[in-house]
Amino acid sequence: MTVRISMSKKELRRYVVISQLIKKLINGTTAAELLKLSVRQVKRLKAMVMRNGARGLIHGSRGRAGNRQISSQEKKKIIQLLHKRYSDFGPTFAAEKLEEQHGIAHDPKTIRTIMMAEKLWVVRKKKGAIEHRSWRERKHCVGEMEQFDGSYEYWFEDRGPKCCLLAAIDDASGIVTHAKFVQDEGVMPVFGFWQEYLLLHGKPMAIYTDKFSTYKMNHKQAMENYDQKTQFQRAMSELQIEPIFANSPEAKGRVERLFGVLQDRLIKELRLANINNIEGANKFLKKYLVKFNKQFGVEPKSKTNLHRALSEKETRVIGGILSRQTKRVVQNDFTISFQSRWYQLTKDQPVTIGKHDQVTVEERTNGDIQIRLNGKYLNYERLPEYAKKPRRAEQNMWVIAATAPAIQAAKIIH
Repeated sequence: MTVRISMSKKELRRYVVISQLIKKLINGTTAAELLKLSVRQVKRLKAMVMRNGARGLIHGSRGRAGNRQISSQEKKKIIQLLHKRYSDFGPTFAAEKLEEQHGIAHDPKTIRTIMMAEKLWVVRKKKGAIEHRSWRERKHCVGEMEQFDGSYEYWFEDRGPKCCLLAAIDDASGIVTHAKFVQDEGVMPVFGFWQEYLLLHGKPMAIYTDKFSTYKMNHKQAMENYDQKTQFQRAMSELQIEPIFANSPEAKGRVERLFGVLQDRLIKELRLANINNIEGANKFLKKYLVKFNKQFGVEPKSKTNLHRALSEKETRVIGGILSRQTKRVVQNDFTISFQSRWYQLTKDQPVTIGKHDQVTVEERTNGDIQIRLNGKYLNYERLPEYAKKPRRAEQNMWVIAATAPAIQAAKIIH
């Protein structure tokens, strides 16, 4: 009976060369050169073939169960957990969670094989040719440049509303220096983010962000007039932090990739922790980022930290710098109108105020309103809402109602 032997290309090549050696068609030196082996190794292979035939070249462990093979019971448990809790996880993330939450430690490749067999993971097709972009080297020092952006997503899936995650990642180290869940990427949430950042880390040399309207004026008039700045640009100028605006999402690829990872991992982490609101998510972030940075951060080329500590004055006025500032004119009765409300400037002031002076109204991130003139904050009282003036149609009705009795009396007398 003929026995079929399964051999790899490498083993088949060795068998052909060794067969020629046994038939004395070539010598040992030539065989060694062809197989790129030593003469001693060739002699050993020749002896194995003469003793066992082609089977002598096949590895002895072929067909046997591996020493590290997962037991059927453990594999069954892994499959149950994958289906129950980690069905939409990637193999690497699933392997991490199996070890962290259940004490089941296996290589991600092993988990990947199981997930593929269970139809929980599909191999992604390679993308076609894309536009060529030059690679930009990382900055050398921490604090040299922070990439910053916001990502709108259903971070709590169907457990809560859509919200925005603001995040800053250091270009040199890949460390997420600060992150915060907010309602939107408007001026006040962004200022709140950077106020926390600056008090925690100090001032970075530059902030690399996109051209979203919060950060940069994009209409034609503003682009032609360099003096027109957004609230963000004005605040960065006062703090001596350079704002850099990317021309494409790929230009600030580090923060874009960060959101790609977080949209995969963080959403699932929040689900496992059963968090469904911004307040709870921000508490969770503080601990989560410590572990995240340890896993994904890199060693910067230089140990120098270029963050600059806030001066005593900057620390004292940081709430004013990072505020929405609006110009208003003092009325003849020393009142100021702001957002449909009136504010009365009091008699005692740290600076002389004249009628029609232009003051700056600061709307701060904590909701406070401050009024400033020549660098001094003014004392004021918030006035009650003025009575609304009646509309013209309502005034006409009052006139008709008032004159009707007089007209009726005139008719009677007549």
